[in-house]
Amino acid sequence: MSNQLTLTAETRDRAGKGASRELRRNGRVPAVIYGGNEEPQIIHVEEKLLTRQLMTGKFFDSEILIEVDGKTITTLPKDVAFHPVKDTPIHADFLRKA
Repeated sequence: MSNQLTLTAETRDRAGKGASRELRRNGRVPAVIYGGNEEPQIIHVEEKLLTRQLMTGKFFDSEILIEVDGKTITTLPKDVAFHPVKDTPIHADFLRKA
């Protein structure tokens, strides 16, 4: 895995269906970073940036460097859920790389 992609993210204050729907209305995609013997971290990324990274064709074969609160976390993409009709990303899961 020599490919590295970068995503800028922000932490989420709230979790749940209502908060996620509000983020999606504002062009953001809710996501979570888990693993590495740490607590899961709920974040959100810009939909356009995530879609652009997905369209490279090497998203799932790359390390994703996620910049959150001035800290860079090296992750592996685990799953991306898509809207069944619009085919836009609605949620992403990332696994911390040990």
